[in-house]
Amino acid sequence: MTDLGALAASLTRRLGAPFADVRVVRGRELHCRVEPGGVRRLAEALRTEHGAELRLMVGNDRRTDAGRFEIYWLFAHPTENWFVQAAQWLPAVDPAITSLATFHHPASLFEREIFDLFGIPAMGHPDPRPLVRHAFWPADYFPLRKDATPRNFQDDGRAFPFTEVGGEGVYEIPVGPVHAGVIEPGHFRFSVVGETIIDMKARLYFTHKGTEKLFEGRAPADGIALAERVSGDTTVGHALAYCEALEAAAGTVVPARARWLRVILLEMERLYNHVGDFGMIANDTGYAVAHAHCFRTREGLLRLNKRLTGNRLLRGGIVPGGVGHDLPANIDLAVEVDAAVRDFDEIAALSLRNTLVMDRLEDTGRLTGAIARDHGVLGYVARASGIDADARRDHPFAAYRELDVRVPVHTTGDVKARALVRLEEAREAARLIRLAITRLPAGPLAAPLGPLPPFEPAFGLVEGWRGAIVHWVMADGSGRLHRVKIMDPSFLNWRPLSHALLQNIVPDFPLCNKSFNQSYSGNDL
Repeated sequence: MTDLGALAASLTRRLGAPFADVRVVRGRELHCRVEPGGVRRLAEALRTEHGAELRLMVGNDRRTDAGRFEIYWLFAHPTENWFVQAAQWLPAVDPAITSLATFHHPASLFEREIFDLFGIPAMGHPDPRPLVRHAFWPADYFPLRKDATPRNFQDDGRAFPFTEVGGEGVYEIPVGPVHAGVIEPGHFRFSVVGETIIDMKARLYFTHKGTEKLFEGRAPADGIALAERVSGDTTVGHALAYCEALEAAAGTVVPARARWLRVILLEMERLYNHVGDFGMIANDTGYAVAHAHCFRTREGLLRLNKRLTGNRLLRGGIVPGGVGHDLPANIDLAVEVDAAVRDFDEIAALSLRNTLVMDRLEDTGRLTGAIARDHGVLGYVARASGIDADARRDHPFAAYRELDVRVPVHTTGDVKARALVRLEEAREAARLIRLAITRLPAGPLAAPLGPLPPFEPAFGLVEGWRGAIVHWVMADGSGRLHRVKIMDPSFLNWRPLSHALLQNIVPDFPLCNKSFNQSYSGNDL
């Protein structure tokens, strides 16, 4: 692992004055403060010399206690478990930052989000269109400012600023925001020639819920119920990322038994979601029998979840400092999981031998590795496009440091590759559950969560079933939550869907969309 002291000295020599207040935190984080314009130089140095990239940007309103706004940038090395967190102090009046959008595409999304929620513009941003805010938000309404109050406002009928595609034979097909199934709202605007898609623009955030605002003022332990509900199918992933952030801030050491039980719960969540997704991908090719059997297997896993934690979605399984339940003595979990995976394997084999299914999966919805890297794509979407990244292995948490996690990677980037990654990850989840059960030590299930130091940032990074999840937390002077920033992998993965659809036909949109299967709720915080 890189010596963070040597890294700090190297960056200080290269960057000089814009790089100050450098300190090593928790043994794996280098914290620093940058002056205006300095973050671009820092980002360039971290990329070119160390291969580290931006993972998160956070806006923070501290006008009440410190008379300023703050922006934080979190950079991570892709394979070594170290991070650099840079902060910039901004004036309380007319705050602004220098944009990184032309340097790193994910920064462009974070910067647009920060402007919509805090009113802090990124100077030089090439695409200042709204991201979170819809056309009818008042121009002076920035809901994550501490002095923001609830307002009543209505859609005034103005059209959203979509970029139109023109030309002979081009026409538009609007899809959504209300859909035929019981799913959340999103508007997709297709530009097509015949049935061939030449462009697709997505508009999300119809269900922006103010989730991050709801954390403010809560006791840290009271935030877990909210974290579990960020995205209902990712209860464990978000709860674990939130608790890892609290524990990092408080210096809490999670007991060994709890760390291994966290592995079991996270892999159970990965397993039931991948089984269900594979069935829905098969269903979108017309192979309904595979869908029916995958959902039969998924239902068995959901019932098993309830026996483990009292909840089908595993709510209550993760608590600050550990876990909420021990492994029940009357369940042979390894045997039941192995049986479910054998069942799933049989269904998958039938699907993959079906030529009609394979004709629909192969070469459909191809996302190249270059586009995936440029967009910072995460999880199974990234691994299907040749990106070998998994936080369980690269930034170990819970008990994953003691496990040899096998990461499946495919290179074709099509629907078939995304289906195969799910299949292989389901098998790996079962293997990891078996190993965790055999290595499960005795001991307590949780440790007390100590006090959170005031205004000291901390984060948790977890490989959820969709990809890497980040929760960033900061407590106020009374120990309550001052700021919680959440990044579900869907925040970065939604936009590349437009690239994967190019030159496909309109009837393949449901199939491509399902193979990505991003969360509206996790994105529309």
